[in-house]
Amino acid sequence: MQQNFYRLLVSAIIIVNGIGCRQLPEQRVDNKRFHVMLENYWKGLMHLQPLDATQFGDTSMNALFQNTCTRAYRDEVKRFYSAYQDSLKGFNPNGMNEEDILSYNILKYDAALQIQKSGFETWKIPFTQMGDPTNTLSGNMVLAMGQYGSGESAQPFKTQNDYANWLQRVHGYTAWCDSAIVNFRQGMATNYVLPKSLVVKMINICNGLVSTDETKSIFYGPIKNMPAGFTAAERDSITLAYKAAIKNELNAAHNKMASFLKNEYLPKARKTSGVGDLPNGSDYYKYCVKEWTTTNKTLDEIYNTGLREVKRIRTVMENIKDSSGYKGDLNSFFQFMKTDKQFMPFKTPSDVLDSFRHIYEIIKPAISKYFILFPRSRFEIRQTEAFRAASASIEYLQGSPDGSRPGIFYVPVLNASTFNITSGMESTFLHEAVPGHHYQSSLQMEDTLLPTFRRFKWYGAYGEGWALYCESLGKELGLYTNPYQHMGALGDEMHRAIRLVVDVAIHSKGMSREEAIKYMMDNEAIDEQGATAEIERYMAVPGQALSYKIGALKIRDLRDKYMTQLGSKFNIGEFHKQVLNSGCLPLSVMEEKLDRWAGK
Repeated sequence: MQQNFYRLLVSAIIIVNGIGCRQLPEQRVDNKRFHVMLENYWKGLMHLQPLDATQFGDTSMNALFQNTCTRAYRDEVKRFYSAYQDSLKGFNPNGMNEEDILSYNILKYDAALQIQKSGFETWKIPFTQMGDPTNTLSGNMVLAMGQYGSGESAQPFKTQNDYANWLQRVHGYTAWCDSAIVNFRQGMATNYVLPKSLVVKMINICNGLVSTDETKSIFYGPIKNMPAGFTAAERDSITLAYKAAIKNELNAAHNKMASFLKNEYLPKARKTSGVGDLPNGSDYYKYCVKEWTTTNKTLDEIYNTGLREVKRIRTVMENIKDSSGYKGDLNSFFQFMKTDKQFMPFKTPSDVLDSFRHIYEIIKPAISKYFILFPRSRFEIRQTEAFRAASASIEYLQGSPDGSRPGIFYVPVLNASTFNITSGMESTFLHEAVPGHHYQSSLQMEDTLLPTFRRFKWYGAYGEGWALYCESLGKELGLYTNPYQHMGALGDEMHRAIRLVVDVAIHSKGMSREEAIKYMMDNEAIDEQGATAEIERYMAVPGQALSYKIGALKIRDLRDKYMTQLGSKFNIGEFHKQVLNSGCLPLSVMEEKLDRWAGK
């Protein structure tokens, strides 16, 4: 079936003549054949990534599960991108309008990157303890299926067909689990294996998804919340089917995976921490850095930038500490801020949420001075639900394309009396909510004039870089007036600077897990448990942690560049508009776009 789909897709690319193309306003129409090709690209990509299709609201693939562990799938992915790389040769970007030029450059960039990735043996590590922030298929499929199957995520459970769709996905997933073990074993045969500390967490994840009582399984959530409109017979039939799937398929698959990881894989796992120790690992890490930063920066360039930033931020921290009148050293100042009761004024979760709402009210008057482009999507501040609060962090959940679900800034509050105002509340709000992820992701999603693939495309260096850049706007937007809140913001910035040092050092300079944990604890207010979780995240997803700081520095550098170039003609609101009004872009593509804007 996949081969037939591929042949049909390539044929459509070759013969497409504009039939069915969505008519765009005249200023954005350049090449109907090109636009149709872009829409076909998105449809084909979602066929390859059906879990993502569900996440983006495409219900047509809710039953589909691709076995990403097979050679046939890997070959299909390579052919897919090669076909579109060839198709681009039939179009001339020189005659295109601005948005089509961007689409051309993005697709060209993505195709080349994915074809390059196919040359590495990453399939020998089918998943880790981490979920990839940008792609369910390249992170932790096990965690992703737990989230989808809980009934609390993107997978819908509203109709009988929805319930049948999920059971179909379960069949595909359990086959994937068997294939994953095969791939892990091939990795063991060539020493292409994960660090031991990560494998221990993976075993715990698999065991945590097993429940001897089907009614207490995370996968039983859709049964507990079954729509009231189902008849008693329908409810009984679905319940029996789900109990059987949990017991005979999901429990069996996760028990088998946990046993394999513990008894076969863990003894063969490596003691070293970085991917540089894998076969061809040095080249693979360079690829990861390029993929996540969307730049051609060298490893030493990034590492040295990190060292400079750590030193710079620490100097600012020292100055704030001294100006506050505190007499101890910086590390004891961190401890003072974490433990002194004056920094924990809240009594109820509502107090915490109201404090974040107050931050929003503070910045509103200044926002209009710095922004001229605003999203239509509604925005809400909510407490994280109790069932997931213990393992959740403050986060932003993007709203739905149709506006039915608002953008939500979630705050987990386990104990309001210990919620600390020096934890970077102001900077976190700027990053996760307004004007960070809420503005960027909503504006991108709402722009129906963009090709579909660009409305949902994500690059960490741009998306996280924008959010971190927004943290730097705190003083301009009326925040960071309190030295302790400012220290909290600097702590967040320091955390991202440290990542430049330890990520590169772990994967290319032989830094051990333990050395990286110590370096982090020596330079920021973080305990050993938190530092360990962070470092193991970097070990599992090489290069991802670099995207925040690299992206923020690039946006700030471009702002400074155009302020100098344009002088009195520079308008900060227009600059922010130009950064935001074309969706998520590779940094190199964004810079080319902004250079054209500034040169007009």
